[in-house]
Amino acid sequence: MNANTTTPGGGTPKTTAAPAPTGDDRDAAAGPAAGAEPRRRLTRILGAVGGQNLSLIIALVLVLALFGWLNPAYLTWANMKVIGDAVTIAGLLALVQTVVIICGALDISVGSQVGLASVVSAMVFTSSGGSALLGIAAALGAGLLAGLVNGAVIVYGRVNPVIATLATLAAYKGVAQLLSNGAAQGYVSNDSVFIFLANGSIAGIPVLLWMLAAVTLGVHLLLKYTDIGRNVYAIGGNDTAARLAGIHINKYLIAVYGLAGIVAAIAGVLLTARTGFGHPVSGSEGLELKAITAAALGGCLLAGGKGGVGGTLLAITLLGALENGLTVEGVNPFWQNVAQGTLLVAAVVIQKRRAGERAVGLPT
Repeated sequence: MNANTTTPGGGTPKTTAAPAPTGDDRDAAAGPAAGAEPRRRLTRILGAVGGQNLSLIIALVLVLALFGWLNPAYLTWANMKVIGDAVTIAGLLALVQTVVIICGALDISVGSQVGLASVVSAMVFTSSGGSALLGIAAALGAGLLAGLVNGAVIVYGRVNPVIATLATLAAYKGVAQLLSNGAAQGYVSNDSVFIFLANGSIAGIPVLLWMLAAVTLGVHLLLKYTDIGRNVYAIGGNDTAARLAGIHINKYLIAVYGLAGIVAAIAGVLLTARTGFGHPVSGSEGLELKAITAAALGGCLLAGGKGGVGGTLLAITLLGALENGLTVEGVNPFWQNVAQGTLLVAAVVIQKRRAGERAVGLPT
């Protein structure tokens, strides 16, 4: 920047250069801009992760650090594999429960569907002379049928989803017990397919986790990048507006419950592979509570229309890490149920507070 000055005799003005900025001046000018960019980058990262997911990540780190400090064996690769195996089956159900909840519904029967599929896979495997593929196909068919029955009862029977799936929770458990006489059926641990599913690995990662990753990716792509996913969100957000927009809500509900049945059947097959038998109840009882808890903790609005697979996956991992830590420390396993119930209530309370809903029966 130049400054013009006039000589005392009125001669030609002389031009003098402004003093060059010093290093401090340059730092002062660049400081705000240089400091603003990292803040903007951090804001973008936090926005992409989401506040709900960030809180889950912090909670997971704290749980891992706490139990790792209490017992060094907790953070070993062997124990991490145990957590991963345990998380897989519940994680599959939590992911598909996420889709159901986003659609504005609920499926309480998924645990019983897992037990039914487990029994069917083992019994068909045995009766067919050891055909693992036939056993798996039969389990998937049973799961699909169970899911479609749920959807049909809700849509055509006009029954509330909670009541309908509460009824089928008992019904499917009863069918599994009738088929198996209440006992474990079949023996699949000598079959190469089931052995691969239970103990195999690809690129050093257990097959169980690959299965969970595949379903996670599929559900994520379905919800985020397809018209089907957008319609599911629309139905859960405002079913009246969705109907007026031309979305066939009944078809979507039946399809969503059918999907839930298929994924529950996959979980049942993996349960059979892990345990070596088909179990009507053992290993599957209580999975529905864990799935709903994970979905709610992961940010799914129980009223529908909001949620995603990222939060659900973090939440089910947190639950698995907490459950394993309590087991490693020798805590009474009944406390695990207390912890799950408490977390579910806490998640719902937080949702209601954020929504600004008035407490039932109390003044605002």
